Amino acid sequence: MKTQLKKGVLEIFVLGVLSHEDSYGYKIVQDLSEVITISESTLYPILRRLESKDSIGTYQQEYNGRLRKYYHIKEKGRQEIQSFMEEWEGIKEVYDFILRKGNRI
Repeated sequence: MKTQLKKGVLEIFVLGVLSHEDSYGYKIVQDLSEVITISESTLYPILRRLESKDSIGTYQQEYNGRLRKYYHIKEKGRQEIQSFMEEWEGIKEVYDFILRKGNRI
């Protein structure tokens, strides 16, 4: 998969996880492991990028006597998911067309 496409899809995956519930880094990695392998060292730059774009926000909450950083999706992040889903429909149409034509590539 091309690097830019993969980067964009990973961002959408992270936003998708956060659209269900607020979460923290390790748990996001665990949730994503159902569909893709991602390490924490890959995740944290994505989280910083999404935060700098104002797609997600953060807050800290105490857990077992220490502060844990939680991430939550913002309206801009929800709009990014919606935009991706609309673009994906167009991509899916091309994919389906190729399959219907017998995949003669």
